[in-house]
Amino acid sequence: MRNRICWALGIVCATAVHAQVRVEEPVPQIARVDVNVSEKMGNPIPRTIFGTFLEPIGNSTYNGLWAEILENPGFESGLWSAQHVADMLHERPELSRASDLDLPLPWEPLNAAQGNRYERRYGDAANSWQSLVVMAVPGEPSGIKQRVYLPVHRTRSYKGSFYARHLSGSTKVTVSLRMRGNDEALVAQNVDVSNTGTWQKYEFALEVPEGRLHRLDPADFAVQLDVDERVELDQFSLMPTDAEDGLDPDEVAMAKAMHTPLVRFGGNYTSGYHWRDGVGERDKRRNMLNHSWGIPEYNTFGTDEFLAFCKRIGAEPQIALNLGTGTPEEAAGWVKYVDEHWHAGLLWELGNELWGNWNLGYPAKSELAARTLKFSQAVKAVDATARLIATGADPDGFKEWNGIQLTNPPGTFDFLSTHFVVGDGDVKLAHASPEFVQEAAFAMPAELERRLKEQQQQIDSAAGKAHIAFTEWLFLGGRRHGAPDFTNTAGAIVTGGFLNMLMRNAEIVPLSDMTGIMEFGGIWKKRSQVYATPAYYVFKMYAGADAAQRVAVRADSGSYSVKQGVERLPEIASVPYLDVVATLSQNGRKLTLFCVNRSAQTDIAAQLNLQGFKAAAKAKVQVLTSDTLSDANDEVEPERVMPLESTEAIAAGGWSHTFPHASVTVLTIDRR
Repeated sequence: MRNRICWALGIVCATAVHAQVRVEEPVPQIARVDVNVSEKMGNPIPRTIFGTFLEPIGNSTYNGLWAEILENPGFESGLWSAQHVADMLHERPELSRASDLDLPLPWEPLNAAQGNRYERRYGDAANSWQSLVVMAVPGEPSGIKQRVYLPVHRTRSYKGSFYARHLSGSTKVTVSLRMRGNDEALVAQNVDVSNTGTWQKYEFALEVPEGRLHRLDPADFAVQLDVDERVELDQFSLMPTDAEDGLDPDEVAMAKAMHTPLVRFGGNYTSGYHWRDGVGERDKRRNMLNHSWGIPEYNTFGTDEFLAFCKRIGAEPQIALNLGTGTPEEAAGWVKYVDEHWHAGLLWELGNELWGNWNLGYPAKSELAARTLKFSQAVKAVDATARLIATGADPDGFKEWNGIQLTNPPGTFDFLSTHFVVGDGDVKLAHASPEFVQEAAFAMPAELERRLKEQQQQIDSAAGKAHIAFTEWLFLGGRRHGAPDFTNTAGAIVTGGFLNMLMRNAEIVPLSDMTGIMEFGGIWKKRSQVYATPAYYVFKMYAGADAAQRVAVRADSGSYSVKQGVERLPEIASVPYLDVVATLSQNGRKLTLFCVNRSAQTDIAAQLNLQGFKAAAKAKVQVLTSDTLSDANDEVEPERVMPLESTEAIAAGGWSHTFPHASVTVLTIDRR
């Protein structure tokens, strides 16, 4: 409304958000969007700009995409950092007593009052390094349990296994599922573990009775011994029977619906990841600490499982090699292995964020070029068609680092990577309002577009040909209420701006990966409920469209500038309020308009005019917005923020449309 007043008075004034957002051109009373379909812009849009990113962080793989329900199934120590352990004990104080009894986190005793009836043993485990001896108290229920959340809204059937070595006494072990904190079993199965001396694998199946456990209810997975039994246990597993080769079917289905052509397997963990730990028999893969994130790396989701996931969702793998603690020979071995299981000529990254001292074994600048070259040569020796991405720096500080990489001989790499995962959303302006933070964040893609062009200019000035691979991008916020964050509606508006920017610059950035396909701006799982962020739905709206060729579009919608904005890009000029990209489908029969209204407060009424395109009578409309920009989906309300779909009539040559404030709209028009 304030913008409308500015327009009526014919003056330039600041919006109510703060004087540091300056209106350069007010939003007109009726904005114009002129599309000339006859004028093609640039080369065809490569599908690879709609790549995504998967890294074992948080619950993205384990407790997420990987359907295993149990944590620390092999009873190992040292799988969490000290901070993560402190957080677990704060959230669940009952685990402190379990730890006192020598039970590895997050296992608990069936009866803590029995005291010390558990012993960890080392060096002769069925898996990794440790196993657990459990000693029953005669006449009392004895054993261990773990809190679990089961996807009972989807399936009531579960299958599992464990390794055991009988020591003495009775040979009966009972596995069961119980209501949390309740001794009564919902379902149980007795297993005879009479073997001695050697490890034996046992399997079981459990089906929860209908109506006894509900969505989001906690349960206990319990292991109970009989009478005077003593037994050594290791490497449990509990999976829903509908798991697809170990993958969560809900997460697979939602990932497939994203229409992403490319999944990057990389991240900070890359610099300490050794791929051979994640191949071979799953039960024998070692459990260890994920050094980068202080969480378990069970290695049950390794190369084969990643490739199977890519195959299920119809995506190509893009893999980051270990240039931290790895060797050129190890990298070449991984390329050879993947080529044999997929095909040659894949995208391989030569490290990840090697300029950051948080990456294990990061090279000094004096080592960078030579290390990149050695790994490049090793990869090319086993696959001359491999496409290589060297580690580049971020768009707001790239010249020195990228300059070093560009001293390598032509052909060393095909792309230089860049990342822009913005910290915590802080702005330089003191006491900034949520609206200021929102519009400052919404403006970032406009400035990034200029910085990316500068990066490409530096590359072009060096010998050889290469382009930019934007292998991680996302906006992290959340310190202020209503600030953009990858989980809320405001973050989805930023996502729309990023995607528009990428489509406009696909000639210099033909490859990009949104952070991430799991967690961050993608698919989440909490308490076994799978859901997606608003940004996921924006990505799906874009990647699911048949956007093959950009055509000319001009939006006369007003513009603003930002001062003292987001810390890494605080000064941004000439930001259009309505950001529009127009594309034609592969066959030229479908016109799509991708529209982002960056105004946090003003709906934009516009007249849309089409040239060189005889439109059908109706347009399909998809719009994502919400009542407040802090709205987010979660396991309780997984569909709180979703795109709304409708149709609207098109008059000859054009029509009127109102773009809600802070929204992403995709308009699809068929040719008559």
